[in-house]
Amino acid sequence: MTEEKNEIEKLIDTMISSGDDLVKNIKTVLPDSMAESVEMFHESNIANLKKIKEFLNK
Repeated sequence: MTEEKNEIEKLIDTMISSGDDLVKNIKTVLPDSMAESVEMFHESNIANLKKIKEFLNK
């Protein structure tokens, strides 16, 4: 189980960093209002992913 937990945590970290990169790049081509929505959506995803990570560490 520990190995699976580590793999899931690595996946979550990758999802967060990839999302950060995507949002950073996409903000340059979107209108401000849409870029803000994408950023808010990503922040919500990060919060949920961190909750999953916390649950795994219980």
